[in-house]
Amino acid sequence: MSIGAGDYRIFRSRLREKFRGEVRDSRADRAVYATDSSNYRIPPKVIACPKDQDDLRILLRLARECRVPVTARGAGTSCAGNAIGPGVVIDYSRHLNRIIKIDPEKRYAIVEPGVVQAQLQQAAAPYGLRFGPDPSTSSRCTIGGMIGNNACGPHATAYGRTSDNVLELRLIDGLGREIIAGQTPQDVPEAPQDTPAPDEQILQIPGLKSLVAANLATIRTEFGRFGRQVSGYSLEHLLPENGPALAPFLSGTEGTLGVITQATVRLVPLPKAPVLVALGFPDMIAAAAAVPRILPLKPLAVEGMDARLVEVVRQHKGPGAVPDLPQGSGWLLCEVGGEGLDEDATLQRARELADASGASGNAVMIYPPGADAAAIWRIRADGAGLGGRTPQGDQAWPGWEDAAVPPENLAAYLQDFQKLLEKFELDGLLYGHFGDGCVHVRLNMPLGSAAGLGKSRDFLLAAAQLVGKYRGSISGEHGDGRARSQLLPKMYSPQAVDLFAQVKALFDPGNLMNPGVLTGPAGPDGVEENVRRAQARPLKASAEGFAFSEDGGSLTDAFHRCTGVGKCRADNSAAGGFMCPSYQASGREQEATRGRARILQEATNGGLIHGLSDPEIWQVLDLCLACKACSADCPAGVDMAKWRSETLFRRYQGWLRPLSHYALGWLPRWLRLMAKIPGAAQLANLATKIRPLVQVALQLLHLDTARTLPRFATRSLESQYPNRQLWPKKSESSPWEQDFSRKPGVIADKEIAAKAGKQTRQAARSTSKSVVIWADSFSRGLDQRGVKAAIKLLTEAGWQVFLAPPDTCCGLTWITTGQLKGARRHLENLLARLAPPAANGIPIVGIEPSCTAVLRDDLLELFPADPRALMVSEATFTLAEFINANCPDLPLPNLSGVNVVAQPHCHHYSVMGWEADRALLQKTGAKLVELQGCCGMAGNFGMEAPHRQMSLTVAEHALLPALKADPGAVFLADGFSCRTQAETLADRGGVHLAELLANPDSCTKK
Repeated sequence: MSIGAGDYRIFRSRLREKFRGEVRDSRADRAVYATDSSNYRIPPKVIACPKDQDDLRILLRLARECRVPVTARGAGTSCAGNAIGPGVVIDYSRHLNRIIKIDPEKRYAIVEPGVVQAQLQQAAAPYGLRFGPDPSTSSRCTIGGMIGNNACGPHATAYGRTSDNVLELRLIDGLGREIIAGQTPQDVPEAPQDTPAPDEQILQIPGLKSLVAANLATIRTEFGRFGRQVSGYSLEHLLPENGPALAPFLSGTEGTLGVITQATVRLVPLPKAPVLVALGFPDMIAAAAAVPRILPLKPLAVEGMDARLVEVVRQHKGPGAVPDLPQGSGWLLCEVGGEGLDEDATLQRARELADASGASGNAVMIYPPGADAAAIWRIRADGAGLGGRTPQGDQAWPGWEDAAVPPENLAAYLQDFQKLLEKFELDGLLYGHFGDGCVHVRLNMPLGSAAGLGKSRDFLLAAAQLVGKYRGSISGEHGDGRARSQLLPKMYSPQAVDLFAQVKALFDPGNLMNPGVLTGPAGPDGVEENVRRAQARPLKASAEGFAFSEDGGSLTDAFHRCTGVGKCRADNSAAGGFMCPSYQASGREQEATRGRARILQEATNGGLIHGLSDPEIWQVLDLCLACKACSADCPAGVDMAKWRSETLFRRYQGWLRPLSHYALGWLPRWLRLMAKIPGAAQLANLATKIRPLVQVALQLLHLDTARTLPRFATRSLESQYPNRQLWPKKSESSPWEQDFSRKPGVIADKEIAAKAGKQTRQAARSTSKSVVIWADSFSRGLDQRGVKAAIKLLTEAGWQVFLAPPDTCCGLTWITTGQLKGARRHLENLLARLAPPAANGIPIVGIEPSCTAVLRDDLLELFPADPRALMVSEATFTLAEFINANCPDLPLPNLSGVNVVAQPHCHHYSVMGWEADRALLQKTGAKLVELQGCCGMAGNFGMEAPHRQMSLTVAEHALLPALKADPGAVFLADGFSCRTQAETLADRGGVHLAELLANPDSCTKK
């Protein structure tokens, strides 16, 4: 559709005059919304966030008058390009997200389209109810998006598709008519609202009843063949014998017939103590063959999972993330339970299901509700993101990610599908809703070149023909979108495809509702023009920055790791994890990890963002806290902190930086300088008490004038521990230097470096009884309590403790501010100091989590081929890790009856994991409240004036409410920035884990 520039100018002008919601049309905003979770990129002209339903009506009226195409968007997790468009994109999730009513007696809820599915589940749970369909993105997908795509999820086996659970649907079509649609009478025993009778519903659309009557044979033979046939329009619901039912018909129309304003959805009882039955099979085909034997026992869910997907989880999150599974290389995960079944009956049903499946012995495991069952379901829920990489590390893409066939045909289909993959030399991780015959897989289609696009197109055509052979559906729950609409003729007859166009004309004759989807799609060539990855140009890592080794040194490939599954938009208090604190605070797509990835992707194609130095990038990247939570929580492996540092590095090469980069980015340098000048720390501490002076200094440096400056240490650690220096003088050698046989330097063979690192890690756990305490700049120059307590603790445990030299700085503040050359210089010096003890099996214990994380992570990316880097990384422990691995008999204090509110540092959680700390605290008997989420300080971020509001709002998410709820609890925070935030905002002093273990009495009296 061709829209003149003048129409958009008029539209924007009138929108800003009459519309009360948010209107965004900057290049950065358009880049963020240019794609969803699909392969496609279509920048919108405008993004609008209506305040309420009246605002939505105004928006749609203006769009019709100005002939502006409309695309409705919930969480933007659509895998097929359903939620992108060239005109105005409506973001439902910002404001149209109210749960209007829950009726627990009649078991329904009335919601606006932007309500997140997990929020509805949480609101319904106190009544013992839930919404039945639950796709893997349920922690962020919206009810409106689920209705648009006719989403299903694992429990569709028991509760049906979204279309089966929508009792009433209200929407505005392309002509501006407000339509009320309902279910068939037998599906609504007590109608929640005064909906029109079925015959009256269809009459709201003149010509629809007669169109159905004229095509009864086509509809009866081609539609509604099995439960997961969601491709095209579900015309079977309009047959006379089916009501006709307008609500289920309109579900799955992908916003092409109208825009949802409100929905009434069915709620179902929560199953009591559901049991998970895991069944192992030799491969996925054998697992699929067992499905028809299982379905008669009415399981709540039957999910298929490939062994290779499980292996990806182990590689990404560690072996502990995967509980014991039955013997096999392919599994069926079956949930058993339901209304009327008590625990004994549920267990009996589980055993019957296992017997019926044909699996036996070591191939069967039954998990009651608990941590193991939850962990297995998490693996399945993260499948879309984890499947974004093949086991070989290739990028895998959607496009053929949710085809479905009748369950009885599933095994045969999979067998032929595997042959098709081999023919086209493609690979991907198989999983899916096997109980409904739906298979999920992302494939390493070569989307980066014209030849690769042609090969991918040929594969899709062949795959569509294969699905047709088995009477299946090219989409089983994600919808057709821009990915598969052009494939509909492979599944339907010409008469059926023409019927889609006739239906579209009755609702939206102007073709303004999500044009190009389902009807009138672009041909293969037109679709390929919009493939996001194909438009990107190569952008290589530099020798001075991060290596981006997992992506072969390609920043372009790294940025395109984000496929848009949107886990960064989930509420981390409900979903677990720390990602993404800025989105938790603002609810704006621009502040989500995905939004930032999108603008970096856009920088590689130059369409809206012209390279990494484009100032528009900083509309989006500036509020990233560099917490690194995405590196742990994002199933696609996005590390936005690293990307942000690299972008800052490239932006300011050869240019002056903001003053805060020199003030805070060089903080370790200033602290070392102060330590060399007698009396400087005392004088500085006196100055910090003069509030007007502090405020002037902060203002000059563009820092937050409401902040205070920390007190500086007045005595060096070396003067307090003269006998514990690793190098008594800088000119002297380390006690282990002579045994360091490998000369420092760069080598090309990473396997040699890896072998050396592993040997070092094993040696570090030996009984050498020597340990290096690495006191970072913060632990030396600002707060020495943690390092002093660690020295006391490990000395009393019988270890010979050495202090790392004062000049062993990790360069963290240089990394955070993108001064990567400076960071490399500091790390070069650190490697020269710490590699000798590491090479000789001497463990290194870090005090500050963020600095420890540099040695465990960033060091390897800045020195990817240097064996010393891997040696130091492998030899570095957190205090809790070291105690658990090397001091199993260490007497721990009895903290029974002591409440501990623990704030894991984001980098600690993301890089090292907090499991060792949790286990250690549990041994003490303390009552532990472990916070989920960032404190909001995030190093220099919270000190910078423009970030004040974001820092405060992030703190309100978890930290401040927890401190307020338990004013007498011990506040445990290893991170200096976390302790600073709590002291500044809540007047609560925090303690380091070393302090709590070494000096429990003084800590618990605070």
